[in-house]
Amino acid sequence: MTLLRVILLLALGLSASVLGALFLFQRHLIYPGAFGSGFGEGERGVPAGTEAVTLNTADGHRLYGLWRAPEPGRGVVLTFHGNGSLPEPHVARFSDGVWRAAGWGTLAIAYRGYPGSTGSPSEAGLIEDGLAAYRLVRDRAPDAPILLHGHSMGAAVAVAVAAREPHLGLYLEAPFVSLTRLVGEHFPLLPRLLLRDTWRSDRRIGEAAGRILIVHGTGDPVIPVAHGRDLAALAGTRARFVAVPGDHVSLLGQRDAEAEATFRPVRSAEPIPAMPR
Repeated sequence: MTLLRVILLLALGLSASVLGALFLFQRHLIYPGAFGSGFGEGERGVPAGTEAVTLNTADGHRLYGLWRAPEPGRGVVLTFHGNGSLPEPHVARFSDGVWRAAGWGTLAIAYRGYPGSTGSPSEAGLIEDGLAAYRLVRDRAPDAPILLHGHSMGAAVAVAVAAREPHLGLYLEAPFVSLTRLVGEHFPLLPRLLLRDTWRSDRRIGEAAGRILIVHGTGDPVIPVAHGRDLAALAGTRARFVAVPGDHVSLLGQRDAEAEATFRPVRSAEPIPAMPR
């Protein structure tokens, strides 16, 4: 065997090993918050005015969540965190400021596999988690309109829930069009067929019936601003896209006042107007 053939075989073997490792451990990269050291339910703080709750999913998992009840006649923000975050900062945000002043309630959950919740994360699993969260809001506040909010990966969860359940609207911060496209942009040499979770928000956004506000940071290095703009275009006239100064995290909450005013509950019988561009 020639030296060249040996080198080629070694290169092929190394490539196969790398691809195999990526296939087996890709969910560690997609859902890092579920595989870090984290902290247990007993060690975490509960923001003032909220209640720690346990949710049961349809496939038998138990999720940790934080709940704040709405004032009578007000809505609930069901918020989904990013892949490396936790529910605490999100429930604290939607329990304060313009949201608290207007009487909104909120629910934030830790996805399966994340601190305080059982199981291991996957696309199908996180969608089940989102639906379980939706059911808890319906149980605790049967008449409250539900605003679905998500940041980053959480935006994909919110879109998936919106495609299945009635809702007041979608408030998305730094969403991606699809995980397939995002991975292709960051890792152009990686075969996309290896992806087990594709998170095709581009295919689901059209099934979301309510109004949509999408906010994206112009300097986002994780999910380029074009994703938010393109997702809004796919949603049509129901969606408003706003680019703001900031990165993947610093954009959070910049348009909360606009979002609260936009989605303030109205009678469900009223038609949903197109959002201004």
